[in-house]
Amino acid sequence: MVKNILIVGVGGQGALLASKTLGQVILDSGYDVKVSEVHGMSQRGGSVVTYVRYGDKVYSPIVDKGEADFIVSFEMLEAARYLDYLKKTGQIVVNTQQIAPMPVITGNAEYPQDLQDRIKDLEIKIDAIDCLSLALQAGSAKAVNIVLMGRLSKYMDFSEDAWISAIEKQVKPQFLDLNKKAFRLGRGE
Repeated sequence: MVKNILIVGVGGQGALLASKTLGQVILDSGYDVKVSEVHGMSQRGGSVVTYVRYGDKVYSPIVDKGEADFIVSFEMLEAARYLDYLKKTGQIVVNTQQIAPMPVITGNAEYPQDLQDRIKDLEIKIDAIDCLSLALQAGSAKAVNIVLMGRLSKYMDFSEDAWISAIEKQVKPQFLDLNKKAFRLGRGE
C-alpha cells in the first residue's frame, strides 16, 4: 500500500530539507520512496508544494487530489489551499503561523480568519501547533521545518532513532544539536 504526503508552505521556509529528511527516514526504513522537487515559487514568499510517496513499490512522485494521507503545512493558508488533496481519513499537521500572501500585502485581499476552526468544521483531523515558537526555543526560526517533522513523526510508524539518523544525514554538523532539539520539541518531548 502506498502512502502519500504533501509538504506545503511558502518559499524560503525549508520545505526542501523537510522533504529530504522525510524521504531519508522512509528510505532507511526499507521502503521505496519518491520525492518530487519543490513545485511553485520557491523564492521567498511564493507558494510551494512537495510530494512524498512511499510503499513497497512506487512508480510516480505525484499525489492526486483526494489521495494524501498527510498534509504537512508550514502555514495555515497553505494548509487550506491544499485541503482537496487530503483523504477523508487523512491528517493535517500545520504550523499556526500566518504569512500574508502578496494580495494581502498589497491590500487587494484580506487574510482569511478562523481557518483552523473552518478546517475542523469540515471534520478534518488537524494538529495545529506554534512551530515558530518551538523553533525559536530550539535556537533558530529556521528550524520550523524540523519542528514540523517532529510533529509528523508522532503519526508515522518510524522510530525516533530513524528520524534522528535521517536528521544527522541531512543537516550540516554545526546545526545538528539545534535541529535535534527542534525535532524533539515538535514531538512534544
